[in-house]
Amino acid sequence: MSAAIISGPLVVVMGVSGCGKSTTGAALADRLRVPFRDADDLHPAANVEKMSRGVPLTDDDRAPWLAIVGEELARHRLTGLVVACSALKASYRDVLRRHAPDVFFVHLEATKQVLAQRMVVRSEHFMPLSLLDSQLATLEPLGTDESGLVVSAAQSVDAITGVAERAIRAAPALTGR
Repeated sequence: MSAAIISGPLVVVMGVSGCGKSTTGAALADRLRVPFRDADDLHPAANVEKMSRGVPLTDDDRAPWLAIVGEELARHRLTGLVVACSALKASYRDVLRRHAPDVFFVHLEATKQVLAQRMVVRSEHFMPLSLLDSQLATLEPLGTDESGLVVSAAQSVDAITGVAERAIRAAPALTGR
């Protein structure tokens, strides 16, 4: 019997603002045939207002939001879910794993120049360019003990989702559950 995904995978497309989490996450969800959720939509209003003013969030600001994101992942354990979520620190990813232990992280990596160029042209997002340095300083790469992969965000969305789909389907924790 070949290994197959019995239930949908739980995936977090992560990285700093401007790396393409939402676009890639939606495309990956479509490819995996699971729902998509943008974690930015789950932020409390106070967090959005703070970021809109160019004030970086603290760990205390993020804690309730991360719990909500983790609960959202857990609610979709049977159907699967792709979530676009910054998940910048290992401790933030630990919160998500407490709710969904078999979550797979797809870290979209890009240079500061590419990120800044992308952030300048988008008008619909509350995150100002002034917070990019704060996000980059906060970012902790995936650890060797974390299920996931790092992908260059400079590639096409199709290329990124293809690499991510193959890695997700090959991940032992995501097959045969």
